[in-house]
Amino acid sequence: MAPVLALIDLQRIFADPDSGWAAPDFQRVVKPAKRLIEILSPQVIFTRFVAPEKPVGSWATYYELYPFALQPPDADDYQLVDEFNGAPTLDKTTFGAWGPELAERVGTGGHLVLAGVTTDCCVLTTALAAVDAGVYVQVVEDACAGADEASHRNAIDIMRLYSPMLEIVTVDQIRALNQ
Repeated sequence: MAPVLALIDLQRIFADPDSGWAAPDFQRVVKPAKRLIEILSPQVIFTRFVAPEKPVGSWATYYELYPFALQPPDADDYQLVDEFNGAPTLDKTTFGAWGPELAERVGTGGHLVLAGVTTDCCVLTTALAAVDAGVYVQVVEDACAGADEASHRNAIDIMRLYSPMLEIVTVDQIRALNQ
């Protein structure tokens, strides 16, 4: 089975420098993400983090800190950036995108390639949940960005600890493996 590429949260709310959730290196991942799409198409899915209609539990406390994010899923902030606008998405109200929908796309014991933002939150959470489900995961380091460079590096280093179930790779390595 071919690997599935999940592009995590390439949305305006993370790209806009004025957003409270801005990933400063967001623009750096656009070109590598496009290259990954060329390599792994048609097995590509975009995920979107969206606010729940009514946060409960620890999410209620979270949104007390980030009230600007309590917007409906069709809000402009939650749309994919222009480079990917209009692509089908898998919406989630949690940090991790791993769940029944993505699991079905990847298949039992499948292969998931991850890129996007932020390395230290939604990418990390998705990667570890998929590994726990028995999926082989590759995180494309040069197609990810963190809340800042130090957080990106720390998340990459943590994910390296999950080898051989999780591998940190580059776009060029993905290209070489899928020619």
